[in-house]
Amino acid sequence: MKIIYRYLLKNFIGPFILTFFLAIFILLMQFLWKYVDDVVGKGLEIHVILEFIFYASASFVSMAMPLAVLLASLMTFGNLGERYELVAMKASGIPLVKIMLPIAVFSLFIGVFTFWFANNIAPIASAKASCRYYDIKTLKQAFKIDEGVFYDGLPNYIIRIGSKDKNQENVKDVLIYDHSRRQGNTTITYARRGTMQMTPDDKFFLLTLYEGYYWDESIADNEQYGKHALTRAHFKKQYKKFDLSTFEFQRTSDASFFTERLLPTVKQLSKRIDTIQIEMNSMKKELTSDYMESLQFYSRFIYKDSISKLGENEFKYAFASLSGQKKQEVLNYACQYAEIGSASLFYQHERIQEQYSNLKRNQIELHRKFTLALSCFLFFFIGASLGAIIRKGGIGIPLVITVFFFTLHFALSLIGENIAKESNISVTFGMWLSTAILLPICIFLTYKATVDSAVLSIETYEKWFKKIFVSKRQ
Repeated sequence: MKIIYRYLLKNFIGPFILTFFLAIFILLMQFLWKYVDDVVGKGLEIHVILEFIFYASASFVSMAMPLAVLLASLMTFGNLGERYELVAMKASGIPLVKIMLPIAVFSLFIGVFTFWFANNIAPIASAKASCRYYDIKTLKQAFKIDEGVFYDGLPNYIIRIGSKDKNQENVKDVLIYDHSRRQGNTTITYARRGTMQMTPDDKFFLLTLYEGYYWDESIADNEQYGKHALTRAHFKKQYKKFDLSTFEFQRTSDASFFTERLLPTVKQLSKRIDTIQIEMNSMKKELTSDYMESLQFYSRFIYKDSISKLGENEFKYAFASLSGQKKQEVLNYACQYAEIGSASLFYQHERIQEQYSNLKRNQIELHRKFTLALSCFLFFFIGASLGAIIRKGGIGIPLVITVFFFTLHFALSLIGENIAKESNISVTFGMWLSTAILLPICIFLTYKATVDSAVLSIETYEKWFKKIFVSKRQ
């Protein structure tokens, strides 16, 4: 059996590694496609892009593991069935459950690793990816001035270049607006021609202008608007130097920025949930206490000289025994106090609802770590059973089945999460809805594969269709 087990594991590990990286690639492409506009055109160095891709890929490992297990188990047992190796093992007296055992144990270890990774590594990778994305998003577009376009990427300056030569250095018809004084288009420089250069360290942009004019209509601090002079000058040659430090990639160094994006571990989530529940219980007790204090306040208002505490029924009886004028005074004062009380109750209600939503978010994150790990184990039995039934290897049919079941799992998980967030249904029910539906499917398929059922066998339906077409021809 050891030789068979090694053979089975060898046939499974290869497709698993292949499908795992394929799943990571698909998820990464979906992620990059969403944020491609914020990354392209920034002139980023290759190591910055690779770092961002690495952290983003690491954050998708927990999601890619179940998909890889499902597709790999389908391919492995489909290939074994197509080559009749599975039939040979069964004929030698080895039941299908025992054939599945080594890969099932391996899938269990994959599930444990997925849980550990999602709990310890994925939060750090996700936070680092968020930090790198923020750095890239806030970085300006690479410095590039096109012909006939007013370029405003430089701080306090707007530059327009009429035309460029083929060498991209000699330019003509240059117009520069200086906004450093925050007074509008009061300082303008124009030149018929010039040259553009970058310093060797790419930190400064040098512009040499020839045959130009300079206008300055700035407003002095001690002059009224409209009573300032216009300065006009002609120059044969002038130098302009622009700082390009704003185009440099700078990493986020603030530790709090990273901490805010760091997802909590299971231990931290459990502690948060306990803390929130204690705070909610305290708020509910405070709300009940406010109601009882209001009731006692009314009782003291009716009996000013009495220090006795009345219950709700006693209060109603005492109020009915008052005179008409006294009742009106009580009602007027009660209306004023009710407005204040209602505002206080509304505030308390909002606080409790906010804490309740926060409690649900933390519970959802806690359950998600366990459901992802367990789905690896369930997907193995679904994939192995279907592979043994359909007996088709390769990547064609297994890929179609994998996409169907993974889409079903993802849709059910999303529905359950939304139900848990938006309704009063338990978070446990919502987050485990997908698992609860997949578990009977897993048991059914495993049973059908164990008893060699032909219900889902493709060969059975091929023979059935062939019989129909042959009978029609005759």
